[in-house]
Amino acid sequence: LVQLVESGGGSVQAGGSLRLSCVASGYTSRSYCMGWFRQAPGKERERVATIYNGNGQRHTRYADSVKDRFTISQPNDINTVYLQMNSLRPEDTGIYICASDAPMCWGDKYIYWGQGTQVTVSS
Repeated sequence: LVQLVESGGGSVQAGGSLRLSCVASGYTSRSYCMGWFRQAPGKERERVATIYNGNGQRHTRYADSVKDRFTISQPNDINTVYLQMNSLRPEDTGIYICASDAPMCWGDKYIYWGQGTQVTVSS
């Protein structure tokens, strides 16, 4: 059974920080891609950050709205991914969803998806 389990969400005031974690189990990654997406009420799902970790190289990419505030990282275990979120804004509020395995990291055709963790930022 493939599972992606997110944790670390919560409620913070604007300017605060949170660190999200995602652990994948039950499969072997084929593409070395993992990503974070978010879904705000009434809005389409948005790609936040992705990471490629393969062949000894790591490449990250961010949505313009979170660049320089969020950092995606991965320990040596390629089935785990973190999202450090600093200088949070009310517009960052949403359900943050981890995804794994995709033909293109900066895309939305991920094979495996987590259930998400709620992040709420108050002004």
